Amino acid sequence: MALASTGKPSALVVDAHCHAGPGDGMTDPWNTDAPLEAYLRRADRAGIGRTVVFAAFNHDYASANARVAEIVRKAAPRLIGFTFVHCRRDAGRIRAMVGEGVHRHGFRGVKVHGYDALPNRELCNAAREFSLPVLVDVVGRPEVIDMIAPQYPDVSFIVPHLGSFADDWRAQHRVVDQLVRYPNVYADTSGVRRFDYVVEAVKRAGPGKVIFGSDGPWLHPGLELHKVRLLGLAPEAEAQVLGGNILRLIAGKAGRTLDVAA
Repeated sequence: MALASTGKPSALVVDAHCHAGPGDGMTDPWNTDAPLEAYLRRADRAGIGRTVVFAAFNHDYASANARVAEIVRKAAPRLIGFTFVHCRRDAGRIRAMVGEGVHRHGFRGVKVHGYDALPNRELCNAAREFSLPVLVDVVGRPEVIDMIAPQYPDVSFIVPHLGSFADDWRAQHRVVDQLVRYPNVYADTSGVRRFDYVVEAVKRAGPGKVIFGSDGPWLHPGLELHKVRLLGLAPEAEAQVLGGNILRLIAGKAGRTLDVAA
């Protein structure tokens, strides 16, 4: 059976933010390894049916993406892959990397991290061409969204951590404003400790602009999921946040479907 991403509420819970596979920096957990064994056990117990995965920090994302593709293939259909790119180091080959992710690996989106490099036109043009959402960690610099969102109104940008994993309330407050102002800007809930900003995001921008993510495997997916449950949303609104929104975005203009067969 295939589930079409129509934007209607879905009972499928999708974690839209998780890393997978080895990194090569080996100075911190996030650039050393992102093993999924414990994560998947925890996610299964929490009732999470699918997970979006992408590489840990790497100096060669082309190779890292290939490793993620193999992880996704072995776990099919449990995982959904995103292509990770470094907008400065991969300049000149971003379109090729994104295209390979789509056509060879079946990836459904693109991940960019501000600690590497923030999005550029080459990345945004590739996302537009392949009709993919861009998960962009702005590392506390939400002003970047004010630059790219109006330039690419037909590209969906997902801002993880409401703009700051470092708990910068100013950045998170500004991202909530951006959710209201830009139709193509979304945010995920991963690692947001100031719960009232998640409440405010849903209240002001609506449940259609907020996406459940855990930032696994390092954060517990069950704990991050419970945070969304604590919002006390109506079932239809909760279904949007917990799966419907990300399914709609990864469907793209082509109306791609997600296989949910057991």
